[in-house]
Amino acid sequence: MNRINAFNRRVAEKITSLVSTMWCAYLFAAIALVSLPAALRTGDVVIIVAWIAQTFLQLVLLSIIMVGQSVASVAVDQKISETHEASLLELAEIKRMAEEIHTILKDVEKK
Repeated sequence: MNRINAFNRRVAEKITSLVSTMWCAYLFAAIALVSLPAALRTGDVVIIVAWIAQTFLQLVLLSIIMVGQSVASVAVDQKISETHEASLLELAEIKRMAEEIHTILKDVEKK
């Protein structure tokens, strides 16, 4: 069962990495546009709206949203890294100050 799960995970990761590109969005847009003339020829507003919603938006926006999430994820990861580094610097400063306070207290106790 673990081998099947591992295989499924690899397939899902590969498909996700392929679909979450702007090149895939362009390809999906081209595929969607193939059926646009037929939808327009009907002259039926419902069919045209259905084409926009069910064909174009669903195909193209899927990839664009995934690209956007990837970009946002990178930005969040960078912010987390910057915050972590800043926190470590602050912690080092607090540690240095605590050591100074400890030294001062020892000097005061000696007097």
